Amino acid sequence: MRDMTRRDVMKLAALGGVGTLMAGQARAAAPARLGVQLYTVRDLMGKEPEATLKAIADIGYKEVEVLRGSAGKVAPMAKALGLNPISMHIGVTVPDAADTAVLIKDAQANGTKYIVLPYLMPNQRGGGATFYQDLGAKLNTLGGELKKAGLVLCYHNHGFEFEPVADGRRALDVLMSASDPDLVKLELDVFWVSVTGNDPVALIKQYSNRLPLLHLKDKAKGFGPQTQEMKVPPTTFTPLGQGAVDFPAVLAAGKAAGVEHYFVEQDHAQGSPLDALKASYGYLQTL
Repeated sequence: MRDMTRRDVMKLAALGGVGTLMAGQARAAAPARLGVQLYTVRDLMGKEPEATLKAIADIGYKEVEVLRGSAGKVAPMAKALGLNPISMHIGVTVPDAADTAVLIKDAQANGTKYIVLPYLMPNQRGGGATFYQDLGAKLNTLGGELKKAGLVLCYHNHGFEFEPVADGRRALDVLMSASDPDLVKLELDVFWVSVTGNDPVALIKQYSNRLPLLHLKDKAKGFGPQTQEMKVPPTTFTPLGQGAVDFPAVLAAGKAAGVEHYFVEQDHAQGSPLDALKASYGYLQTL
């Protein structure tokens, strides 16, 4: 924005626009280093990984979030193209002691500082507070081992964690209360928060300073609330700026909460996922 003269400010004041101007300035712009969760391009990565990573780098993205099964191949390839593999999504179960030792070696070799438990299958989930309290204890153990190795454990939400347990609390809140903030962080996915009828900005503020990673993902207008991800149609996922999520407010809240890394993700694209990533990146540059 160009420098404003005193006359410009007086004109805005007469029109009641100074407050609007200042509110706009308070809403954060796009992060300088944006990342991509490679699940977005999973089919392309299976066919042409290097060309796909190059296309992501050419769009302007600087970081990626890799999947454990392919990280040993993908992480070096990403680095060679100028993409930093910041974090790694592991499987859908909490690793045991033996697998934790292997996981640590893999993460250190790949340069992925953050280790993310991304999902629990429906048959793995309990329905009450006790299940999430027990899960929190398991994550504390895993997070403690990772911390000793200089790594950080994060839990990634979907929709089911926003269902209430018997005492009325949300499952996510039970899990976060049962886990140590120094050992278990959160990778908040704003799409799934929004789909359940909750406010992403409120969740970012609630878990401020426990939220190093944030998934930027837009939701089609008019859908929800829904806590079961299997009931969310593919058309509900849209490029950023084309849906219902208020990303200027999300980014401002993320900055205030100390978010370190932002990953664009789109589970399903209505066409090329690379085109969707390009549209999302272009939208963020307008903020």
